[in-house]
Amino acid sequence: MERAGEDRAAAGSITGMLADRTARTPDAVFLRTAEGELTYAQVQSLAASTAGGLAALGAEEGTPVVLLLRNSLDHVVVWFALARLGALHVPVNTALPGSRLRHVFAVSGARIVVGEADLLAPLDEGLLEGRTVVVRRSAGAASGEGGVELSEVMASPVSAPPPRGGELDPATLMFTSGTTGPSKACVLPHRYLARQGQIHAQRFGYRDDDVLYCPFPLFHIDAATLTVVAALAAGATAALGARFSASGFWSEVRKFDASVFNFMGATLTILWKQEPSAADRRHRVRLAWGVPVPEWRDGWQQRFGFPVYQVYGLTDAGLPVYDPVGGELRPGTCGRVIDEYEVRIDTADGSGIGEILVRGNEPGLTMIGYHGMPEATAAAIDERGWVRTGDLGSLDRDGYLVFHGRLSDSIRRRGENISAQEVEELVCGHPEVVEAAAIGVPSELTEEEVKVCVVRRAGSELSERALHRYCLEHGARFMVPRYIEFVAGLPKTPTEKVEKFRLAQAGITDRTWDGETSR
Repeated sequence: MERAGEDRAAAGSITGMLADRTARTPDAVFLRTAEGELTYAQVQSLAASTAGGLAALGAEEGTPVVLLLRNSLDHVVVWFALARLGALHVPVNTALPGSRLRHVFAVSGARIVVGEADLLAPLDEGLLEGRTVVVRRSAGAASGEGGVELSEVMASPVSAPPPRGGELDPATLMFTSGTTGPSKACVLPHRYLARQGQIHAQRFGYRDDDVLYCPFPLFHIDAATLTVVAALAAGATAALGARFSASGFWSEVRKFDASVFNFMGATLTILWKQEPSAADRRHRVRLAWGVPVPEWRDGWQQRFGFPVYQVYGLTDAGLPVYDPVGGELRPGTCGRVIDEYEVRIDTADGSGIGEILVRGNEPGLTMIGYHGMPEATAAAIDERGWVRTGDLGSLDRDGYLVFHGRLSDSIRRRGENISAQEVEELVCGHPEVVEAAAIGVPSELTEEEVKVCVVRRAGSELSERALHRYCLEHGARFMVPRYIEFVAGLPKTPTEKVEKFRLAQAGITDRTWDGETSR
């Protein structure tokens, strides 16, 4: 059995990593989806022919190519083909409306787009006018008019050009979630993609018999570098689900024979709050990782039979903090700063809490900058390479990081700066609450009042008054939300991040309970 190790010869790019792994274990399964699976040798061969086909369409070193693709075997092959060419891989949120896609095209400058037929069909003709469109159709679907068939591109007889792109050259434009405004395109070098996967595989001790399952989309770092590239680093298998589904999660874990999975947002809480079942241990999962890890992590291990580990990171700066596997896990922290990174706290008030700044201890571990946005880049990265995260945190003397929320996600109420995250943690402590989102709404006096939108457990009869009373009993008075609104679900991006701007736009509705007028 082989464990993940660092191969410096292949460390600088996913193209080099794939060539190295194919030479060593060509017939091992690299990718698995509901469609089927591909070995390392098959991905290597398909990436080479697809690179030739894309080159014939004008893709070359530095050419941005937008991918409007769902999770699939083809998606990964096209990504690796672009890396081979040195072209810019631009994965896009498949849920974006046309207006937001226009922003993506404007920022990236892409003249080539590879997309699902059903996602391209409703787009305004003007959006695709003048662009080369490559269409992916579902299995068995008839060829349509307009665009080049992806199947033909992937079967191109044109000789693939040799691998290009220096390891510190741009490889990917990864757009931020855009939950608070227009998304920015993080420019990620080839080395970033490779090293994030390698470091991740080493930290968690991935083996060649592991199956890394991810139900999140490939336009997010979790699925791309921390699942696909991490599997590549270990010689393991990456299993990609279509989307997170609470009802279907465990059956898919078993179907894919997963040994590792990742979580984000409320996904772990949603799974935890399902009714216990005799099937809770019918799997071969040995660990899960993600953010956040709730205080009941020990109970999770007792129930499901494996530990959960927390990390801290963001696309802009990579993952500088991991819970130490086999080491001390400190409740309330995200883990410990790893050797490959430095983390410091920019604090001016002496409290020890301030903005988290991150810097790599080797080249290429953070983004190059924001594409086409020099002023935003200068504001985010200083001359010494420190990346401003926009997150609030503190470090203890042993290098463990405590996350205190987003700088922009605080609520100003009657002279107090209130962390929305801490309000959400307070509300979610109630056993009948699945998830919650706290926002600030205008106060009739001054500043803001706290409102929470709350998703209850199925069948729950929890009332707003009872939840308000719970908050009074368990939290500081200034943190207790004045307004409570029960909702069926929270608006989210496909990567499970809550779109708080939508909640803020709704404000106070006729379904909102007011703790000051309902006493």
